[in-house]
Amino acid sequence: MVVKEQVSLDAMARVMKSLGHPARLRMVEELSKGERCVCVLTELVGLDMSTVSRHLAMLVNAGVLSSEKRGNQVFYRLRTPCVMKFFNCICEVLGS
Repeated sequence: MVVKEQVSLDAMARVMKSLGHPARLRMVEELSKGERCVCVLTELVGLDMSTVSRHLAMLVNAGVLSSEKRGNQVFYRLRTPCVMKFFNCICEVLGS
């Protein structure tokens, strides 16, 4: 496996771990369509606000998402659209 020198395997594992929950996958999938406020994502996954916020923080810390506070609301966007290629790869693995 060829890995860019500045990217450690630990960092790669952190990104993969951040995607390792169905609710986080659902939020990433939704954010691939455009930015959303945390209230929309909370309703989407059907979890309480504090749980969704922890999930989102994990994705932000891993570099998958970015966030912007506007007034009382926080909006999230997919920082790395290439993660959807990973989703497609997983679908291929599951389909084989």
